[in-house]
Amino acid sequence: MNRIDQRFAELKAQGRKALIPYITAGDPGPEHTVGFMHALVEAGADIIELGVPFSDPMADGPVIQKACERALSKGTRLVDLFDMVREFRRTDSTTPVVLMGYLNPIERIGYQAFADAASDVGVDGVLTVDMPPEEAEEFGPVLKARGLASIFLVAPTTSNARAATICAHGEGYLYYVSLKGVTGSASLNAEDVANHLAPLREMTELPLCVGFGIRDGASAAAVAQVADGVIVGSALVNRIADSADDPAAIAPQLKAVLGEMRRAMDA
Repeated sequence: MNRIDQRFAELKAQGRKALIPYITAGDPGPEHTVGFMHALVEAGADIIELGVPFSDPMADGPVIQKACERALSKGTRLVDLFDMVREFRRTDSTTPVVLMGYLNPIERIGYQAFADAASDVGVDGVLTVDMPPEEAEEFGPVLKARGLASIFLVAPTTSNARAATICAHGEGYLYYVSLKGVTGSASLNAEDVANHLAPLREMTELPLCVGFGIRDGASAAAVAQVADGVIVGSALVNRIADSADDPAAIAPQLKAVLGEMRRAMDA
């Protein structure tokens, strides 16, 4: 069983919801990323989404765009993420890790080489923002053969017919984008999220996880009432940006932000 599937099974048995933090690998420098990952787990992370820095992150708002710029300015490449996950796995063999990013860096390496390397170091899933399931006929089977889950996005504007296609191809969990727009945009409405998740539950048994607009414990708890998982990115990446010149101060801030969300969700 994939670590992602196992984690959701454990959470379901406990009556708890998944807390899934996102950080951009290599921000503010590649030497800090693994420490941040461990800090997030200590604060209550169930799954970690590790962002692959890219020069044109079109789905992301200014916060994550700037994080990509900081990571790229320090020379962070996709192949460096394999080393990060390998190091993380030396002391954490259970927390699922999902690589989240865009197709271009993967194509530069090659589908098979990417899947082999990701699987070998202990990656569990891949979310490629700009590869819809209709275009994943080659990549998807390569990932599946190496035990890597193909994770897809569903938006508020996604039609039921298209959502059914996405659900049929998805693995691990479904990432529901709660807002129209880019990451870090306006506040979400939990009732509206619940209304959009209802038809998806008729289409799939995949856990439904909600991202975009999760800012604090209150918003995380509200979403946890209607979803199987809560994904938080910009709220954490903002803290990294605020202390980019003092990296030692970042891990405690990440733990404070995520810890508040964990406590609110569990309450």
